[in-house]
Amino acid sequence: MIKTDVLIIGAGAVGSAIAREFSKYNVSVLVVDKNEDIGGDASKSNSAIIHTGYDATPDTLESQLVVAANPMYEKLCKDLDVPYKKVGAILPAFTDEQFEKLPSIKEKAFKNRVYDVEYLSKEELLKMEPNLNPEVKGGLYIPRENIIDPFVYVQALCENAYANGVKFMLNTKVTDIIVNNGKIEKVITTAGEIEANYVVNSAGLYCDEIAEMVGKADYKVVARKGQFYILDKNTSCKVNHIVLPIPTKITKGKLMCPTVHGNMLVGPTAEDQLSKTDKSTTTAGLDSIATDVRNLIPNVNLRETITQYSGLRPNRNPEGLHFDIFDDIKGYVNLSGVRSTGLTLSIAMGKYVVQQLLMRGANFKLKDDFIKTRKGIIKFSEQTSEVKEELLKQNPLYGNVICRCETVTEAEILQAIHRPLGAKSVDAVKRRVRAGMGRCQGGFCGPKVIEILARELGVSTDKINKHQDGSYMVVGKTRD
Repeated sequence: MIKTDVLIIGAGAVGSAIAREFSKYNVSVLVVDKNEDIGGDASKSNSAIIHTGYDATPDTLESQLVVAANPMYEKLCKDLDVPYKKVGAILPAFTDEQFEKLPSIKEKAFKNRVYDVEYLSKEELLKMEPNLNPEVKGGLYIPRENIIDPFVYVQALCENAYANGVKFMLNTKVTDIIVNNGKIEKVITTAGEIEANYVVNSAGLYCDEIAEMVGKADYKVVARKGQFYILDKNTSCKVNHIVLPIPTKITKGKLMCPTVHGNMLVGPTAEDQLSKTDKSTTTAGLDSIATDVRNLIPNVNLRETITQYSGLRPNRNPEGLHFDIFDDIKGYVNLSGVRSTGLTLSIAMGKYVVQQLLMRGANFKLKDDFIKTRKGIIKFSEQTSEVKEELLKQNPLYGNVICRCETVTEAEILQAIHRPLGAKSVDAVKRRVRAGMGRCQGGFCGPKVIEILARELGVSTDKINKHQDGSYMVVGKTRD
C-alpha cells in the first residue's frame, strides 16, 4: 500500500497546477496519470490562449477563476521560465447582425470585471491587421488575451512541483476507488493500491468515470473534438493578434492567431463525439475551418500548413465548471466541466482547491523552503553569439544540430530526456524542445531522435514509442 496525504488524479494543466500549489505546504503529494507523459489530454492539444474571461458566463465559478488567473501569468511564466507573449485579441464584425452584438459582448465583459475591452473602428482594425477582411464594420479589442507554450507550461508546473517534493506515477490508471464509512479507504490503480487523506479528481475527459467509482457521477463527459491547422512560420499571410469570430453558445468559433514560436494556428472545430480517444482529423472538419476563417482572413494560405491535429475538450453534460466536495465522502474533491478555458484557469484552480480545503478545516502548514522558480532548457538557436560560444565550451553537443527546421541540438534533447519527469517517447521530446515540430515534421530528425532515446534509455530502437505504450516507431527490419 502506497500512502500519501494528497492524491491527485490527472497530470494535465489543472492537476499539475493543483500539485504545485499543494507543494507549498508540508504535506506529501502524489500525482497519478494513465498516460506515459505529463500533460494530460486536452492540455496537449488546445489553442494555447490565456483568456481574460471577457465572454464567460457572469457570476460563475469559471468566470471567477479565469478573470483571477489572467493577471497571474506574466510573473508565473517569468518564475517558471515559460514562453509567454502579450499579443491581445480583436473581435471583428463583418455583418450588421454581428455588429449589433458588440455592445452586448462588451457589456458581458464588464459584468465579468474585464474593463479594458474597447471598441475599434474599421480603420483601426485594418491598421492593426492589414490581412483582415476589408468588409469589417468595426469590432472589439481585448488587450490581455495572450498566448503561451502549453507544453512547457505543464512541464514547468510539474518540474517545480517535483522540486518541492511532489511524486508522480505515470502509466498508472485508476481502476477503482473503495469507499467505507464515509471515507475513501483506498484507490486501486494498475500500479498498486494507494491510501490518501485527500483525493482530487482532475481527470478531465475521464472525470465522470472516476466520479462514478465513488457514486458521484451525476453528469457525463462528452468529448468535443477541435481540429486545427498549423501553418509554416514563413506563410505568406500572417496576423499579429488573436483574431476571434463572434462567439456562439456552442463554441468560441474558429480563429487565427500566432503561436509563441512564430507559426500561425487556425481553428478549431467543435464536434461532439462518443469516443474519448478518436483524435483523427477529417476532410469535412478541416474544410469547415477553411470556410469560416476565410471570412476573417480571406488570404489565409492553408496550402502552407505543416500539420493538422485535433484535441478533445471535456464537455460536461449538464454544462458548467464544477468544484464539488461531499459530506458523505470525506476528503474527496471532484472537478468537472473544465473546458476551453481550462489552461487559463488552471493556476487559479490550484489556489482555489487548496483554499477551499483550508476553509473546511484542513491542517496544511506552509513550508519555509518552497522553491518558487524553475529554469527551463536553453534554446541554443535563440542565444547571442557570445552565449553560444560559452555553451559550446561547456558542452560540444550544442554544436550537433539534430532538428534542422527548429535548430534543436543534441544537448537540448539530452536535457529533455534526463530532466526530472523526462521524455521517454518521440512526442515527449517534441513537446519539450520542438524537435520534429518544424516544416518537415520529423522527416529528417525523427530517426536520430529515436536513436538518441534508445541510447539514453538503454533500450533497443524498436522499443521507442511515438507517444503511448505500443505506438512503436520501428516495427521491424527490412534486411539483416
